Amino acid sequence: MAEPKVKYDRQLRIWGEQGQAALEKSSICLLNSGPTGSETLKNLVLGGIGSITVVDGSKVEEGDLGNNFMVDESSIGQSKAKCVCSFLQELNDAVKAKFIEEYPEELIETNPSFFSQFTLVVATQLVEDSMIKLDRICREANVILIFARSYGLAGFVRISFKEHTVIESKPEHFLDDLRLNNPWPELKSLAEGIELNVQDPVAHKHIPYVIILVKVADEWAKSHGGALPSTREEKREFKELIKARMRGQDEDNYKEAIEASFKVFSPQGISSDLQQIVNDSSAEVDSNSSDFWVLVAALKEFIANEGGGETPLEGSIPDMTSSTEQYVNLQNIYQKKAEADIVAIERRVRSILKKIGRDSNSIPRTTIKSFCKNSRKLKICRFRLIEDEFNSPNLPELQKYLTDEDFSTAVGIYILLRAVDRFAANYNSFPGQYESAMEEDIPRLKSTASGLLNDLGCNGATLAEDLINEMCRFGAAELHAVAALVGGIASQEIIKLITRQFVPMSGTFIFNGIDHKSQLLSL
Repeated sequence: MAEPKVKYDRQLRIWGEQGQAALEKSSICLLNSGPTGSETLKNLVLGGIGSITVVDGSKVEEGDLGNNFMVDESSIGQSKAKCVCSFLQELNDAVKAKFIEEYPEELIETNPSFFSQFTLVVATQLVEDSMIKLDRICREANVILIFARSYGLAGFVRISFKEHTVIESKPEHFLDDLRLNNPWPELKSLAEGIELNVQDPVAHKHIPYVIILVKVADEWAKSHGGALPSTREEKREFKELIKARMRGQDEDNYKEAIEASFKVFSPQGISSDLQQIVNDSSAEVDSNSSDFWVLVAALKEFIANEGGGETPLEGSIPDMTSSTEQYVNLQNIYQKKAEADIVAIERRVRSILKKIGRDSNSIPRTTIKSFCKNSRKLKICRFRLIEDEFNSPNLPELQKYLTDEDFSTAVGIYILLRAVDRFAANYNSFPGQYESAMEEDIPRLKSTASGLLNDLGCNGATLAEDLINEMCRFGAAELHAVAALVGGIASQEIIKLITRQFVPMSGTFIFNGIDHKSQLLSL
């Protein structure tokens, strides 16, 4: 067997050893092992998830061979859960796999405590009634739940969990933490010791742009009553000041300073998103608070005291034109400040832990260090109970989606995926499941969807006839291509949730295979 570092080399570059360790410790329960569930688990098994439990009471039928690559002709008549589990185990023998030959709906009704043993439950192809019951069970047990469903050319993915906190949100675009508009004493001192009017042309073209901007910003502030550029005209003048110091077109450091001048204009202090987090009632911690909220409580104290309104410094600087000596000096200044901030936060974390009656060393320094480095990018995701969304959706948003040309098909699919469950409860089959009943099923589904819209407060709203016809034509079929896409989306979100890296999607994901579109609905 390959060493884990070699085996998972590519993904380790994305979420690191800490993320991989979280995956390897997790246990996943899959409900229903059709193509949607099988494709979801396949991605997780290949990624090195700790253990999987497949729950499905059905047997493999001939029709399964056309949409599920994890069963073959020899599987017909056998337990579907067993066959899928066996196939998945072959993909990665480091993953512990077991199966339970029982229908998920029965398990939800008769043994709700079963689900509390898992890190996360993946519920595929469940109808509305079972979704609501399972959501309540998982919410009470503090188990992450993700719903996934493929239905013809339509797909649905929805996360449900009381609160998910993210330290390593890893946004694609985020401003470097250079503090050019609020330099600390050591950075100011370093800048003061470097002369911009140095006569040596080689030295002049190797002054780091950070130093150029700190010095020019200081000059500007002294001549403008302590204020930095704020209007468009002032920002243009500031850039001209930098440009005036250039001695030739080959001075890349000055070009970098002009390009990066917007970093001087950015507002000081913390963002409104972070302000919301530190002001959250959960930041008032007690012995039951999670490590995340203890860290936030320490951060709040730091911002009000040592930080002077700022978060801990990240401590890294980007590449720039510079002499080696000056770059190393600059790097050291940033790293020393970042380390001092970590020490200050750690002191506060230990003090808070002691105050709330917990072991003062229960949060490791590596976690505190990661928190400090990412403190500007913290994220909190809170998900509504699916029952609340189904019974009381955000009505203005729902009405907007129904009348918005860009979202009308996505929200139509969302409504119809709920309507088909009502239809099945009333007529004991899904619309279009039997070709002979297609003529009757179309008006029945239309009527069911209208009734649902009325119940949600959208009186008089209608869905496109073509979409209703398509939904009937789907006949509740799971198409492998759609299942693979929905399973891919679900597994991607599961990895985000387990590793606590990147931000999981906060709404209801709808895949529209008719128009090849994916959209998020916030309901």
